[in-house]
Amino acid sequence: MECMDRESMTKLQSERLVATVKRCYENVPFYRKKMDKMGIKPEDIKGVQDIHKLPFTTKHDLRDEYPFGLNAVPMTEIARIHASSGTTGKPVVGTYTKGDLARWAEGAARVFAAGGVTKGDVVQVSYGYGLFTGGLGAHDAAGHLGAVQLPTSAGNSSKQIMLMKDLGSSVLCCTPSYALHLAEVLENTDGVSIDDMKLRVGFFGAEPWTEGMRKELEDKLHIKAMDIYGLTEMSGPGVGGECEYQDGTHLWEDMYYPEIINPDTLEPCEPGEFGELVFTSLTKEAMPILRYRTRDLTRLIYEPCKCGRTAVRMDRILGRSDDMMIIRGVNVFPSQIETCLTEFPAFTPQYFITVDRKNNEDTFDLDVELRTEYFSPNPSKQMPFIKPLYDRIVSMVGIKPNIHIKEPGSIQRSIGKAKHVNDKRVFKN
Repeated sequence: MECMDRESMTKLQSERLVATVKRCYENVPFYRKKMDKMGIKPEDIKGVQDIHKLPFTTKHDLRDEYPFGLNAVPMTEIARIHASSGTTGKPVVGTYTKGDLARWAEGAARVFAAGGVTKGDVVQVSYGYGLFTGGLGAHDAAGHLGAVQLPTSAGNSSKQIMLMKDLGSSVLCCTPSYALHLAEVLENTDGVSIDDMKLRVGFFGAEPWTEGMRKELEDKLHIKAMDIYGLTEMSGPGVGGECEYQDGTHLWEDMYYPEIINPDTLEPCEPGEFGELVFTSLTKEAMPILRYRTRDLTRLIYEPCKCGRTAVRMDRILGRSDDMMIIRGVNVFPSQIETCLTEFPAFTPQYFITVDRKNNEDTFDLDVELRTEYFSPNPSKQMPFIKPLYDRIVSMVGIKPNIHIKEPGSIQRSIGKAKHVNDKRVFKN
């Protein structure tokens, strides 16, 4: 599947799309109503060349159909329920048959295998276990490969470091922000060094991260830091991942059909063009989804990879269209700030953005940390560090931030998805 020629892959995708559309129309009233309104019948879809005829699905749709309005099978066939980690409103629910769980584990195992995981590796899963798909997704992937599962979950970082050393963890799975936090804990743990560890590779996902963050993690943990991509709406972690060349994220397009659309016009983008990533599940039984708008902004690369895989690659995610802030008329993504920070060795990658509106004008405050060896509470000694960062942000982003230097370790760390923004304007509209 990972090395299938394009013609054979398109034929397989078309067969699976036709079956999925039929399943949705016959078993999911939500899709039947949408397709009837558009004048579309299952027989109108002959293959992936017709996918543009189908309706989009959004996160709002999934919340409106909460909890089981998108199920295509009775509850007697449901084996597991997961849900998104949203902090407000109703979560997005994902349901799975036994077959869905097996295919999900296979997709995530492909990612691990592409990153060099084999039998005998000890896989420390420091994603949270529970409704969030990260923990059990990585856990089942390790089991599918025959690797050793070490289900530490998230939190209790000092104990994580102890187990990492004593149990010989060679693979780490967690969010990139939590991996960075573990690296900081390790640096400050007496009597333990990264040289005492067997860590070799890490699989990090569930939040956007930059090449600068990758370098930071690889330098601090002495590992190869691999991106693993997934979303509850399709299955969870394992929709795609990087190979040893780290030149884009391979997407398992035999299970998930990817498109890139213009988020404003909703029209397909030209090959290689950046736009919004859209997925259609091709093998999901419990909850098949048609043309799900991920809000992730990226592009697809169809040229075969140096590793030999022909599976399409997704470029680095620039940001999310729904994470984008418009400040003083300028589009700003939090990942741009992280990119700037990681260009300056004196700063940690930790940051927090506060956006507000005062006197009818947007304000943009940025809290950052200097590393311990550079930090001084004296404002005059901070200025030589602030000025170059200020100039770089203005150059990259196009707006002027109010930069505040905080003491090392004072910006809140996260054991799950990191929160980097507080936009107070939403309460003033």
